[in-house]
Amino acid sequence: MPSCMLVGETRVGKEDEESPVLTEEKNKALVRRFLEAQTNGDLQTLDELLAPDFVDHSPLPGQEDPGRGGYVRGAAEHHAALSDMRTTIEYQATDEDKVITRYTTHGIHDREAVLGMEPTGREWKLTHIDIHRISGGKIVEAWRASGARPILEVLAQEIRERERVEQELQVARSIQQASLPKEVPKLEGWEIAPLYRPAREVGGDFYDFLELADGHLGLVVGDATDKGVPAALVMTAARSMLRAVAQASESPGDVLRRANDPLATDIPTNMFVTCFYAILDPNSGSLRYANAGHDLPYLRRRSADDAEELRARGMPLGLMPGTRYEEKEIVLEAGDSALFYSDGLVEAHDPKGEMFGFPRLRALVADHSEKRSLGNFLLEELYSFTGEGWEQEDDITLLTLRRSAARS
Repeated sequence: MPSCMLVGETRVGKEDEESPVLTEEKNKALVRRFLEAQTNGDLQTLDELLAPDFVDHSPLPGQEDPGRGGYVRGAAEHHAALSDMRTTIEYQATDEDKVITRYTTHGIHDREAVLGMEPTGREWKLTHIDIHRISGGKIVEAWRASGARPILEVLAQEIRERERVEQELQVARSIQQASLPKEVPKLEGWEIAPLYRPAREVGGDFYDFLELADGHLGLVVGDATDKGVPAALVMTAARSMLRAVAQASESPGDVLRRANDPLATDIPTNMFVTCFYAILDPNSGSLRYANAGHDLPYLRRRSADDAEELRARGMPLGLMPGTRYEEKEIVLEAGDSALFYSDGLVEAHDPKGEMFGFPRLRALVADHSEKRSLGNFLLEELYSFTGEGWEQEDDITLLTLRRSAARS
């Protein structure tokens, strides 16, 4: 069934080819064909019916080119954005070489963005009055008066909302950037290298360094559920809580316990924070740690061919008050290194849907050469795995701690 219908069409008899009446009917038929092609996304017919020097005197917002190319591109964008498009012609009249048409278009905006507006799922029903000037069997000029005000009002509202959200994101971004460490601690005999890549303007990953008594150093890597502003706000709350309680205890498990109880009360019930917290004694190489449901770090011994997991049991922060956290301790010898990370790396997918995964990460950590930065090496491997055009799915945080090799 054709998608373009004529209501109340006047039938005329056979007339001489030079008859003005026949010319007018031909022009009206040309416009009907043009509107049907526009509805159906028939760009070849549109291009055929528009004169090379066509001018659109009523371009839509964002339509920078008022010529034939701009008009065809605009029609293509509308057809790609809307489904179930229909056009009903209600009235046509002529005035010498001009055709005046009143018609109503229907469509559901559920496919792609158009006029800068993301799909809304709503039905568009607009009444238009178009004037097309015809010359030599081509449309050379067009004017439009439409009932598009509701759509344009929605568009303006969406633009205002987008600007408001962007302003809020800028504030959240500033807050988050201010909360991340400004400097990396410099400890004699140790190399500490953080790497942070948010998936959006702001994210839920965080890392931190806490200067403790006796020259000890607290190291934190965490990940709040979700992404964007909500995750960033929960992340900021968790980081602030950890900083507040870290000075009260030299026990990583006790610090996580003290941070967990108020977070379980304050953050939304559907959100939580995974967190790995360790305390380093730079002199002895002792690393005491506890884990609140975070991905297990990897330890690479200089003398070993494999990487081992640093295991410790504990629930994520904010889930349940009264949670206890298991505490473990290792000693890093000269040349040993540890990698703390978030799940954005291991949960990345290649074009076929395969996940980067923990086994791959563990093998890469084990095979890594000490001559290269482990964080940069892992990112290069990730980009090679995901291929060109990869869109980062989640925040990525990598924190490497390495004890320098003893000098001969």
